[in-house]
Amino acid sequence: MLIIIVGAGLVGTQLARQLTEEKHDIAIIEANEERARHVSNQLDCMVLHDEGNSINALEEAGIAKANALVCVTDSDEVNMIICGLASRYTGLLKIARVRNDEYVRRNFQNQIGGGKSAAMGIDFFIHPDVEAARSALDAIEHGALGNILSFAGTPYELGTIDVLEASPFDGLVLKDSRTLIDGEFLVTLVERQGSCMLPTGATRLQSGDRIYFLAKTDDLTKGFKLAGWPEKPIRKIGIVGGGRLGSLIAGGLLNKEKYRPAEMTRDFNEPRDPAEMVRGKNSRGFFSFLHALVPRHLKRVIMVEQDYGLCKELAAKFPEALILNEDISDESFITEERIDDLDLIVTATVHQELNIVTAVYLKSRGVARAVAMVSSTGYAAIARKLGVDVVIPMKSVVVDSILSKLMGGGVRGVHRIGDGTVNILEIDIKAGSQAEGQALKDFHLPAGALVMLVNRETEDDLIPRGDYVYTPGHRILLIVKNGTEMDIEKIFGSPK
Repeated sequence: MLIIIVGAGLVGTQLARQLTEEKHDIAIIEANEERARHVSNQLDCMVLHDEGNSINALEEAGIAKANALVCVTDSDEVNMIICGLASRYTGLLKIARVRNDEYVRRNFQNQIGGGKSAAMGIDFFIHPDVEAARSALDAIEHGALGNILSFAGTPYELGTIDVLEASPFDGLVLKDSRTLIDGEFLVTLVERQGSCMLPTGATRLQSGDRIYFLAKTDDLTKGFKLAGWPEKPIRKIGIVGGGRLGSLIAGGLLNKEKYRPAEMTRDFNEPRDPAEMVRGKNSRGFFSFLHALVPRHLKRVIMVEQDYGLCKELAAKFPEALILNEDISDESFITEERIDDLDLIVTATVHQELNIVTAVYLKSRGVARAVAMVSSTGYAAIARKLGVDVVIPMKSVVVDSILSKLMGGGVRGVHRIGDGTVNILEIDIKAGSQAEGQALKDFHLPAGALVMLVNRETEDDLIPRGDYVYTPGHRILLIVKNGTEMDIEKIFGSPK
């Protein structure tokens, strides 16, 4: 598969690295000479130092035979224009990162009004702030005890849980875990001292481990408690940063239905598949997540923003919230306004260093939980080591979203976890595939692959045992190591 990536920033480089590991052919176009030279030294792929909106550059990159074009420059307009220039190439999947809500909204309105299926020939818009806000709200809904992955159409969720010393999980052998939790659950991955391992029944947990715990919501909460993290009601939430990201998070917390008109409750990038309607899997649209993720005991939201004009806009948009026009780095302000009395702080400014420092400082002042938004996985690791409870690496969230659109073979979602060497795939079992009719215990997947969950059309979801038979129409969640994705696609996708 030949994929052209325009823009070699953090997202473009991270995406290219992931795709080259999966043995795809990659061509990168980057206008900045220094950045182009850097990525050329880092990755084994074609790198062109040129403008992405140059027809000659696109042709040199192989646009005529490419399978996909991904535009992730810093400019919405440039990304859209490049996709427009490539619209004459049939069979080319076109993806653009677009931050402007209005572009996204108008494109959707064009579709429901009977217009063309995509503005300027763009097949998928990727809205980075919405993707990041969704991740933050998922974590907040569960008390901000760890990062949470939710999966469409299933009540199961995957939570990251840090095992504390002397907790019931400390020293627990996984084969004995059924004595602690009655419901269906699965420990899918264990991070220990910087490395990741797929656990077995003989694996013994220890304090300092970070485990990835798959369970329904109530059992996930039990898992946090058994790891030593007692549930604490979140009644007072502070949001630092009132920009687009902070505003989206506030809208989700305050249940602002005006952000979620009825026609936007589905992802307009996804055609309405009748099978999806049977399952009840209405794809989550750009703003549809905002209506359900309100913590049960939420009483008050406080927003801190330094820009006065933006504060006026926030006050009009969120009359029930307290909007403070202050500098969060001012220690006297923190004391006067009792910011250190919060149950949870979310740092969502455009400065990731400030987000980390603010989260750590306010935790030292007594704030129970902290969520920090950062750009990269490197900063995410630093923030976690400093004690930030939930860290959202925004660039990685965007890369995962793009990968979900690029992968074929019935792959509906891609989520990187752990140290970045492990992925979770949401994949549909196709009729006629190699796996059809095979029992789980008899049909061996590539090394490092594990079926975590089966999402069935008309029956309850299940964590499968050895006697489960791969059935067309079922959607499965697999945990896989990097480099095995193409093999997985071939196993479960329709035969050519």
